Amino acid sequence: MGIYMKAVIQRVKHSNVKIDGSVVGSCEYGLMILLGVQDGDTQLDADKLLKKVPVLRIFEDENGKMNKSLLDIDGEALVVSQFTLLADCSHGRRPSFTASAPPDIANALYEYFVQGMRDAGVKRVETGEFGADMAVEILNDGPVTILLDSKELH
Repeated sequence: MGIYMKAVIQRVKHSNVKIDGSVVGSCEYGLMILLGVQDGDTQLDADKLLKKVPVLRIFEDENGKMNKSLLDIDGEALVVSQFTLLADCSHGRRPSFTASAPPDIANALYEYFVQGMRDAGVKRVETGEFGADMAVEILNDGPVTILLDSKELH
């Protein structure tokens, strides 16, 4: 398996993340981003995703075509770390998560990605809590869900 960072990008009407019943992060119309950091990932992997995510044209224009980006619509983002995106289910029935980055590295790259979204001009970027047991509510719009990984991006 190659080294790459994964992101599940969902166009949402709204989304939130709760810990013990309390909302810790939310977004209105925009993107819900689930981010998986693999062992061996670097800031270069995050940079590849950051070049694409804020400008990915998955929002509809006045003609109903997906021609607008998160930046174009002045949308919001909620970013949640999700190591289970890196599950290896090739053997047996229990997924293996050995490809996931160690928590300290994963958290640093997750925070780097979040700051990169802010630096890209996304007006509001909120997060979950790294490593916490979270309940995530997602009202997917479309539905539009796109899987990106840094190995496929230039």
